[in-house]
Amino acid sequence: MTRLSRCVRRSAGWISIVRRAGLLALVACVVAGSVGSGAEPLQDRFVWIFGWNLNRETDVGEITQVLDVAARHQLNGAVMSLGLDTLCQKSPEYFRRLDAVREACQRNHLDFIPAIFSVGYGGAVLAHNRNLAAGVPVENATFVVAGQQATFQPDPEMRWNNGGFEEHQEHQLAGYRFHDQPGVVSFVDRQVYHGGSAALRFENFSANRHGHGRVMQELAVRPHRCYRLSLWVKTEGLQPASAFRMQVLSGERSLAPMDFDVPETTDWRKITMLFNSLDCQTVNVYAGTWGARSGRLWLDDWTVEEVGPLNVLHRPGTPVTVCSEDGTTTYVEDRDYAPLEDPRYSPYRVDREAPALQLLPGSRIQPGQRLRVSWYHALAINGSQVTVCMAEPELYEIFDHEAALLAERLQPRRVLLNMDEVRMGGTCQACAHRNMGELLGECITRQVQILRRHLPEVEVYVWSDMLDPHHNAHDNYFLVQGDFTGSWDHVPHDLTIAVWGGEPRAKNLQFFAEKGFQTLAACYYDADDLQDVQGWLRLARQTPGVRGLMYTPWQKKYALLSEFGDLLQSDK
Repeated sequence: MTRLSRCVRRSAGWISIVRRAGLLALVACVVAGSVGSGAEPLQDRFVWIFGWNLNRETDVGEITQVLDVAARHQLNGAVMSLGLDTLCQKSPEYFRRLDAVREACQRNHLDFIPAIFSVGYGGAVLAHNRNLAAGVPVENATFVVAGQQATFQPDPEMRWNNGGFEEHQEHQLAGYRFHDQPGVVSFVDRQVYHGGSAALRFENFSANRHGHGRVMQELAVRPHRCYRLSLWVKTEGLQPASAFRMQVLSGERSLAPMDFDVPETTDWRKITMLFNSLDCQTVNVYAGTWGARSGRLWLDDWTVEEVGPLNVLHRPGTPVTVCSEDGTTTYVEDRDYAPLEDPRYSPYRVDREAPALQLLPGSRIQPGQRLRVSWYHALAINGSQVTVCMAEPELYEIFDHEAALLAERLQPRRVLLNMDEVRMGGTCQACAHRNMGELLGECITRQVQILRRHLPEVEVYVWSDMLDPHHNAHDNYFLVQGDFTGSWDHVPHDLTIAVWGGEPRAKNLQFFAEKGFQTLAACYYDADDLQDVQGWLRLARQTPGVRGLMYTPWQKKYALLSEFGDLLQSDK
């Protein structure tokens, strides 16, 4: 054991003692003197392996090339995002390729570090049970019985005005709260349209200092109902294409965070999304551009409708209830009606009909009767992200099962918990009214306990954002009902926190140093140079407890990996 590592271990041992005495500043000085001096190389010099799933033979060769470069330039660990928390569902071909990647790590003296157990991006968990998705409630929706089924009836009071943009005076639309700069940025177009005789066109974005070209209507909604927005979109040289958005806001809060893959030039295409009104009675519905620079965008045939039971969830925390309209009778599943299932369940494809409630022989529900039905449904964020519920016991059974397989197959010395961007929660019966910071901390703590039951000596890293008040650990976070503030007080203090972002985050690193955590700077985010990495490296030498840096691309952008490794070596 080196003098440095002995000093760090002694410092870590003292942290828990002096924290109780309120003398954390003293420990920071001790750790700073040993870790932040720059006298020895950084302990952790990692590369993030992301964008492969080992479903193709070519994946092995491409990953191995990255590992070879990493080793030649003195990196010592590879954090692997390869679906390593669904091992029970993998094919023999996957394991053969996994073994080849593991052997490449061993040959290159790189620590193989699995990235596992995501809650915010719950695909691995949902592959075991899709019903573990975080659920948002629909309450007391109306169904009407006809024959042997009851079908959803939308609220007749909802009104959406002038969705075809037909009503206007010159370029000023009727029925909308505003649209940006009529006659300058926004125009009623009678030559190019999808339906009717007009569309709304946006162009000349430089005339708006923000590049905005938006239209907005206020919509009255019923609380805890599900709504579907549909809009036809056409583009011509729109730059950037990602400037297009459709969103639903309640105050500053987005009820439907979504990304849309709209090409910079495309003929008319339909865009569809869902949102849940939560506890709102009015929302502001927007479409258009944010930060556009050039090109044109057309909108037409905009519709909003309340919808029935799409993507219904079935687990203890998401019950379905069926009552008489007056609420005096509650009907029983498997006696009065069959389970309310969505046979075409998909949080990602929602432009379809909702299923009906099927009645059973001998049901007490009568023909023509009106019912009140409540359920919980899954919701995708940004088009691809489905969060899972942290309060359902089955989640931890899955984690335990997969941790056992991980230990059997790989015996890793370190793992990274993919506990980032938990954007839903607090809305189903399992987690409602829970302190979300405590629940998140409990989830991470149980993950660590599960891992150490199978891997007693494993070191655990975790992404920083959900434990950081300067990042995502706060209230009013996406669709979370509750507050993540204080989450950092409910996790094991021997975790290493992977602080991530593009630009150097001095206050984030310092926050964790003051709390007694060690950190890893996950510091390269697909930039064209290493300027930000140099800033992170300076912070690593100035901040107590920083173990090292990780090259962290999200677009398979590994061209600067060799320079990254050399930069860490030159800083010895």
